[in-house]
Amino acid sequence: MSDDDDSFEDDDIGEAETPTQWLTTMADMSMLLMSFFIMLFSMSSLDVKKFNDSFSSVKTALGVKEKSTTSSPITTGDMSVLVEQARIKQRIIGEQRRVFDQFKSYVSNKGLDGVIGATLEAGKITINFPAGVLFPKDGVDLTDDGKARIRTMFEFLIKTSGERINIRGFTDDAPPGTGSRFRDNWEISSLRAVAVLRYLVSLGMAPNRLTATGLADLEPLYPNDTPDHRARNQRVEFVLERWIGE
Repeated sequence: MSDDDDSFEDDDIGEAETPTQWLTTMADMSMLLMSFFIMLFSMSSLDVKKFNDSFSSVKTALGVKEKSTTSSPITTGDMSVLVEQARIKQRIIGEQRRVFDQFKSYVSNKGLDGVIGATLEAGKITINFPAGVLFPKDGVDLTDDGKARIRTMFEFLIKTSGERINIRGFTDDAPPGTGSRFRDNWEISSLRAVAVLRYLVSLGMAPNRLTATGLADLEPLYPNDTPDHRARNQRVEFVLERWIGE
C-alpha cells in the first residue's frame, strides 16, 4: 500500500465525491507552516514564556499530552520530536484516506451501499453494520446471512494488514426481556462483538489485529424514542486504526 495520499475529510458512503482534495493538502501544509512560524517568532523575541506557551499550543493541536504543569526550557530535541510526530500523523491520515476510498469503492462494487455505513474522522475509519443484518433479534449468534456479510468484510480487511480492528457491539437502551438468558445489554453487546471477532479469526484473520468491546447503549446514534431509532442504535462497528510500524 503506497504512503502517498490526500489528507482526510469527513465522508459518508452515500455522499458524492467532489474534487476538493487540494483543500485538505493546503490545510495540512498551512498547519505545518503555522507551527514553524510560531516557533520562529517565539525564538526571535527571546521571550521564553511566550515560546513555551506557543510550543505547548502546537503540541496540544497535535494531541501530545503534557507530562507536567511546570514550564521547562524547550530543547532542539523537543522540536525535532514534534516535527517527526507531525510527519507521522500526516502520513497516517493520508494512508487512512486511501484505505477509506478503497473501502467505499469495494462496498459499491459489492452492491452494499445503504447496508454498510462508513466514516473517516481524525484518522479512524468506522464501519457500521446494523445488528439486525448480522444477528437474530435479541440473539448473539451470527446468522448465515450475517456470516456472509462478515466474509465480505474479511475479504477487504485481510488486505489491509496495517490496520488494527476494534469490533464494538452496541444495543439500544431497552433491557433484555423477561426470561432472557442474558443478564443485561452489556452482556449482549459484548457477546456479539466477540462472535464477530471469533468468526474473523476462523476465516484466517491474525488474532493480534483484533479486539472486541461491548458498549451496551452507550454512544447512541439516535435518541431511543422510536422503533427505527432503536434498530439503528443496535449495531456492530469495526474501528480501523493505523498500526504504526507496519
